[in-house]
Amino acid sequence: MIPKEPRTSLTAPVTPEEAGSGPLALMTPKEARPNPTAPLTPEEAVSSPTAPLTLEEVRMLVELFYLPYHHGALAQQLLEHFRWLRANSLSVGVPPTAPDPCGGTRWRGRAQSFQLLCARTCRLHSRFVSTAGRALLYDLHPYLWDIRNMLLAACAFVLWLGCQSITAPILLGRDAEPWARRGGLFGELQALLPVGNSCDLFYHPPPLFPSSQLYLLRPLLPLDKGLQAQLGHAPAMPGRLLGSFLSLSPEYTFVLEDEGGPCGYAAGALHAEGFLQQRDSSWLPAIRHKYPPDLGTGGSALGQVRGHLEQRRARMGEVEEVPSLDALEEAVLFFHTEPLAVPQPVLRRFPSLVQLGTAPRVLDVGASRSLALCLLSALRANGSRGVFCQVSDADRQQLSFYSKLGFVALPVAWGSSPGSQLLGRLL
Repeated sequence: MIPKEPRTSLTAPVTPEEAGSGPLALMTPKEARPNPTAPLTPEEAVSSPTAPLTLEEVRMLVELFYLPYHHGALAQQLLEHFRWLRANSLSVGVPPTAPDPCGGTRWRGRAQSFQLLCARTCRLHSRFVSTAGRALLYDLHPYLWDIRNMLLAACAFVLWLGCQSITAPILLGRDAEPWARRGGLFGELQALLPVGNSCDLFYHPPPLFPSSQLYLLRPLLPLDKGLQAQLGHAPAMPGRLLGSFLSLSPEYTFVLEDEGGPCGYAAGALHAEGFLQQRDSSWLPAIRHKYPPDLGTGGSALGQVRGHLEQRRARMGEVEEVPSLDALEEAVLFFHTEPLAVPQPVLRRFPSLVQLGTAPRVLDVGASRSLALCLLSALRANGSRGVFCQVSDADRQQLSFYSKLGFVALPVAWGSSPGSQLLGRLL
């Protein structure tokens, strides 16, 4: 056994033992610095977000953008971990009680190491935005922002792999032409995602005003009972939209969190036809029984529902406003309206259903696109060739967001629904 030594570099490989010791916890040393002129340590930099970048952080920045096809230590470790985790994803299904669980244990250990490296890079982005001079920030921020967005999606995809019982290799598209992808670390990470050949998903201009907000992107976990109640508790938006996915397809649900808690979601159903049939035959009847139609015409009853929501909001510390009585009444009527059947040509060409949403406080479009990337990667990994969604004509923001992701309006006759349309895209 090699004796443990103190870590001297943030970019050195992380062992599962170190991952379990919690090195990502915020460190706030209370003692005064013995030498005010000495360089800041990583711990002191974390305790003071506006402190200058440390030497280690500058080294990390250089290693991320070393040369187009020759990477620094940090970038090389990110690529090696991601390649290995993707190639050995079958090992994650080995239960810990199996006679030879080493494959699964090793996979989970390397997944922890990859997640730590991604978290450090995301924190580097936040620190760079908070501390760099304006001229340097606007020169380098677009590149670091791209890497941050890519690693948010890649880390969430690895976390999703760790929650699955994969029985077949991950499906990838054909090799793209060399000029279709960018060079450097970004292009190589893109090639490792199942939707890496859909180049239009990866090109978007950086924000005019960089944000140092830290985000966490992850799959919905079985232990998220409180979060599921928070997202889909009542007949208000987004509960009426998201509840069926939480109940019938939780394995394709991702959550975006910031310092204020959940602020976005991406939900999908791999086989939309079966999902819609199950929704109409079991989930909708249960919701209609829970919220009868006369509830929408009874002001006192809706007032009690709204009061319950306000109590839950205060108890759970939620930041979003409780819906108005009019919104609750409209939602109840929505449940008792028969949904239109999706045309069979749409289901054949676009077999998967998706739905994405973010809170108004999420101003960083990169985080929203990373949310879409991890969901589309999960669906593509399990064989989906196309996805579709339903969007209201009045929701101009959602229409714009989906169009920038490559979704187009499907030219199909869809019942008598003038207020909404079907959008789709191939994977």
